[in-house]
Amino acid sequence: MQMNRLIILTISVFSALNVFAQGPPIFTETPILLGLDGGGMRTFGRFIVKENATVYVQPLAIPYNLGSKTQIGIAGRFININPNNFESVSGFGDLTFFLKQQLYQKDGKGKTFRIIAKLDQVFPIGKTSSIPSIGSDSWQSQLSLVTGYVTLKYGIYGQVGYNITSNGLPDNLIYNAAFVYPLLPQEYPPNQLNLNIGINGNFFTDVNSNTILASGGIQWITSKTALFEAGLQIPIVEEVPEAQKTNYVLTFGTRILIF
Repeated sequence: MQMNRLIILTISVFSALNVFAQGPPIFTETPILLGLDGGGMRTFGRFIVKENATVYVQPLAIPYNLGSKTQIGIAGRFININPNNFESVSGFGDLTFFLKQQLYQKDGKGKTFRIIAKLDQVFPIGKTSSIPSIGSDSWQSQLSLVTGYVTLKYGIYGQVGYNITSNGLPDNLIYNAAFVYPLLPQEYPPNQLNLNIGINGNFFTDVNSNTILASGGIQWITSKTALFEAGLQIPIVEEVPEAQKTNYVLTFGTRILIF
């Protein structure tokens, strides 16, 4: 009887490790808080190519788990804006503190379904003396609900949240969805390639303006402590003035498990 229980426990643990080895989505939050999926330090370079400028953003997010169901963290960013026909400006942007709390978890053999709540608090410390401004000059609070259903064969993720701003900026409703598909057989320690597809939306409630980006990317998990990822986003709906429209967004990055 004890041997049977040990075998069942071993299979369950191995299945869970395989599920988590699949990797998080690139452009959508994950409800997995442990391991590389949700606990890895993340940085990436993001090129936002617009009609009137090229913007480079280099964020750094450092999470820290307070147990298995709660996570806190901090995220900062360096920004370079290169407007057409004007001098470029660079500096550090706003600072974000975040809190994640797991609300629901249901595990099965080789699968898991989880829900978390996430709070982001933006502190407007970014440079505002330049033209264009690096910082937002706006206190912002965002509360969102993040869900994920992850199996050995695929992962489906969703996020809905509302961002409250200050200083005249419009509030916005965010909505994201992602599908992650592993391209290689599952194994542990992981060596996996993941295909990411999804959508990322923003609806600005004060001005009734909507933006939707179609996203796709590839992710290479080299070990249980590191992954590399690259992705492309293209606007399919963008209700902004013509000169401010985005042509595409290109992202290259890595995540490293340090805690």
